[in-house]
Amino acid sequence: MFLTTGPLPLAPLWELYFNSTRRKNLYNIYIHADPSLRHDLIFNGVFTNRTIPSKPTRRHSPSLAAAHRRLLMHALLHDPLNYHFALLSPTCIPLHSFDFTYKTLAKSNKSFIEILENEPSAWGRWAARGEEVMLPEVEFKDFRIGSQFSILTRQHAMVAVNDTCLWSKFKLPCLLENIPRCYPEENYLPTLMSMVDKDGCVPATLTYVDWKGGFDGHPRMFARSEVGPDLIRTIRGWRPRYGNEEVNGSNSSMIVRRNDPFLFARKFGSNTLGALLDIAEDVILRD
Repeated sequence: MFLTTGPLPLAPLWELYFNSTRRKNLYNIYIHADPSLRHDLIFNGVFTNRTIPSKPTRRHSPSLAAAHRRLLMHALLHDPLNYHFALLSPTCIPLHSFDFTYKTLAKSNKSFIEILENEPSAWGRWAARGEEVMLPEVEFKDFRIGSQFSILTRQHAMVAVNDTCLWSKFKLPCLLENIPRCYPEENYLPTLMSMVDKDGCVPATLTYVDWKGGFDGHPRMFARSEVGPDLIRTIRGWRPRYGNEEVNGSNSSMIVRRNDPFLFARKFGSNTLGALLDIAEDVILRD
């Protein structure tokens, strides 16, 4: 599921990714894009006719979380065989072949969603709509933070689209003075899944980002000069962070047992496309 405001600058790489498998019935593609765009002009190839009815989105508002819910709803209704629902951005790249990704997810009956508690910014985010607005549905002790780029099982996707209790709070706009603290897309699903079925989730995102050098709430954008076989292999060798393992990892047996691979990475701009295509066949899509 691609959540974008414009074209997909890395579409040729994704075209190779989806075409790398012989079994085209193993995936569906859904795109949430700005409704003012001519979708028939900017999405082609495997992305032709993949857009869903969409609404405008903007940062620091509930619109991104609403768009995620819209994608989930459409995917659930469109194909009853859809089982894992992965959210991607236009700056995401695959780190493995489609077949590797499919086999990795097919082995799991859990969702992969980062769920962090006791984060320094948690109070400001929880109180961004007003200090008591989230009550009684979401107490501060239940509030969680995590990457919006999750992979949900069908069961959890249904929980998300059918929820009205928590969404009634997270869909509220933040106070004007608190707009910089407003990230519903990073709080709603981690909080919901933590409250509803924490044990059914692996508390990690399988989309790698580099926060060193990040700016204004965005991770670092990789430069074209960095793109090469070594970068892909290095990221593949890294391990996701599971929940708050850096704080209390010794308490979690899941953290000891798991070593899931990153399946995607971001952020890569349009200027990296050529370099990515140069290593696609021999590195990215070769496992």
